[in-house]
Amino acid sequence: MTAEFLNGIEAALASAADHARAPAMRAYMRDQFDFLGVGTPQRRAAAKPLLRALKGAGADRLLAHARALWRLPQREYHYVALDLLALHWKELAVSDIPALLELVRDKSWWDSVDTLAGIIGDVLRGQHDYMDAALQDKNMWVRRIALLHQLGWRDKTDAQRLFSYSLALAHEKEFFIQKAIGWALRDYARHAPDAVRLFTHKEKERLAPLSFREANKHL
Repeated sequence: MTAEFLNGIEAALASAADHARAPAMRAYMRDQFDFLGVGTPQRRAAAKPLLRALKGAGADRLLAHARALWRLPQREYHYVALDLLALHWKELAVSDIPALLELVRDKSWWDSVDTLAGIIGDVLRGQHDYMDAALQDKNMWVRRIALLHQLGWRDKTDAQRLFSYSLALAHEKEFFIQKAIGWALRDYARHAPDAVRLFTHKEKERLAPLSFREANKHL
């Protein structure tokens, strides 16, 4: 069934590909991935019927399809895998988080990792399973997931966890970690501006300037 699904996706994207666009798309991602030349609207329209048909397929089958797509070299297939998981996230369970984290570790860049952060946040549904371990992971992108998994949770956000995670990684020089700290705090500031303002000014000496600026951008 996975081979049949892949064949369908390959045919759908081939019909939507504009190969003249591929070099610019590759350059935008710093030449890390090959591209077919399929834009986001075209990709979603082409794959939509095949992805919708998987409603009720169950976590094992969905993850098998996602992994198969992830093994293909062109980035659009990875995006289809993310579209698949985002569409059917309610069929995933907290016990599937390790499988999602394996995707985080493979072919990693901000585009896939940040989408997976949203999917993982949806699957967790206000819980934080695996996130303490993710915060200490050797892989920088997995640590970024720990920082971002509460995005959009508003009043469901565990503020103390958010603040403690931010301080735990505040010493890191990595741009994508410093940026994630600021992003996570800025997102929560939409719901609790006073709490974020108090935290960031209290801990200003510990937070990277980038993190501080990002957190306070709209305050």
